[in-house]
Amino acid sequence: MFPRFTCTTHKFSKLSSGLKLGGVRSFADAPPQLTVRDVLRQAMDEEMARDEKVILLGEEVGQYQGAYKVSKGLWQKYGEKRVIDTPISESGFAGLGVGAALGGLRPIVEFMTWNFALQAIDHVVNSAAKLLYMSGGDLNVPIVFRGPNGPPTGTAAQHSQCFAAWYSSVPGLKVIAPATGDDCKGLVKSAIRDNNPVVILESELLYNYPVTLSPEAQRDDFLLPIGQAKVERKGSDVTIVTFSRMVHTSLEAAERLEKEGISVEVVNLRTIRPLDIPTIVASISKTHRIVTVEEGWPQSGVGAEISAVLMEHAFDQLDAPLVRITGADVPVPYAKNLETLAMVQVENIINGVKRACYPYFKQ
Repeated sequence: MFPRFTCTTHKFSKLSSGLKLGGVRSFADAPPQLTVRDVLRQAMDEEMARDEKVILLGEEVGQYQGAYKVSKGLWQKYGEKRVIDTPISESGFAGLGVGAALGGLRPIVEFMTWNFALQAIDHVVNSAAKLLYMSGGDLNVPIVFRGPNGPPTGTAAQHSQCFAAWYSSVPGLKVIAPATGDDCKGLVKSAIRDNNPVVILESELLYNYPVTLSPEAQRDDFLLPIGQAKVERKGSDVTIVTFSRMVHTSLEAAERLEKEGISVEVVNLRTIRPLDIPTIVASISKTHRIVTVEEGWPQSGVGAEISAVLMEHAFDQLDAPLVRITGADVPVPYAKNLETLAMVQVENIINGVKRACYPYFKQ
């Protein structure tokens, strides 16, 4: 039998560098590394502590601690009346959430995946999104619908769709897609406080992604305005506009392109509806080239909407046609080799940027 724990002198010397005898530092003193799921939980926890009207409901959010452990510990802290395990009936508990919002609560409805929310889309689109308008402004629906969105890996076509374009086409909904730790903290808290429905599209592949919160985001009162994009990386040759997990993939592409002499500005949309058109226009007014990146399909996608808006409002700022990088226009395959080809990779973004820069950068 191998020993349960093994450690060579060389490895231990690296791990223990900076440690001193006498209890000055120890492994227990090191702060735990935050992940996206931790920050999402922190945002919900702070809002539930702040306002007793905030409740969480969905499949396995309580005793099981959440299918992706985003709600870990909340059931123990707030009890079964505020963290509610529901039957496997998306239509049922989404409708329950809308009714609860109309009754004065502020529900957070978790879908185990947005693919399953197709069973509940009537409540999201026909009830929550339209009631303020149809009541002449008398009925607010302070509800958050949240859960993992976009392709994970190895889950095939029916579990791998990006719904950003779907929900962002609906008036009456705000749609956010956080990418960074600050996004997850500030946008989720703003969504919970909003008096009307907000859709939060979280990336399943980002749940375990390590993040660091800015000093501002570590405060309980930290909020980010819904509808405001952020320039994550400044550049001068071409603008990448993207959201959610593709922000990180685009930043990796930008670093590699920098070594080839192309300076890339990366805009994190943060919010899909409303789109922050002024930030996009300001960026392309500097770079005069744009590449949009998303995990969804090309037709009627977020990039297609940005393209149309720029044709209407900033055509003269472009020195080259907009380039769209999207997932393949097919249902996501299950076979790993085909799935990889269907999903956006760093190389796809690099090639797209070079196309946008041609003939100034010849491939």
